[in-house]
Amino acid sequence: VQPVESGGKLVQPGASLRLSCAASGDTFDDYAIGWFRQAPGKEREFVAAISRSGANTYYADSVKGRFTISRDNAKNMVYLQMISLRPEDTAVYYCAADHSIATMLNNNDSDYWGQGTQVTVSS
Repeated sequence: VQPVESGGKLVQPGASLRLSCAASGDTFDDYAIGWFRQAPGKEREFVAAISRSGANTYYADSVKGRFTISRDNAKNMVYLQMISLRPEDTAVYYCAADHSIATMLNNNDSDYWGQGTQVTVSS
């Protein structure tokens, strides 16, 4: 499966933004999907993940209550809705796919990665 992200752009603090991840290739609902981000000079960090059915979601403490992950298996799409964006949310956001959500949650890793989309929060 090959994830492809879109939707990143420059926004002001407090704004909202929705990132999209389109996955092609293998059977989409065989994969848990996660969002990770990497800011300049920092290591990659987990942001959010969603189980194969969409029934379970997981968030980093830093985004809980502000970000929402969702998926539409009929369209092979995953979304990350972000509200109340802060300058510290500035990063390249990556969509990732793995058969095991535990790999994402426990190892901060995944089998398949997209190329990333830049989100910049600045006034």
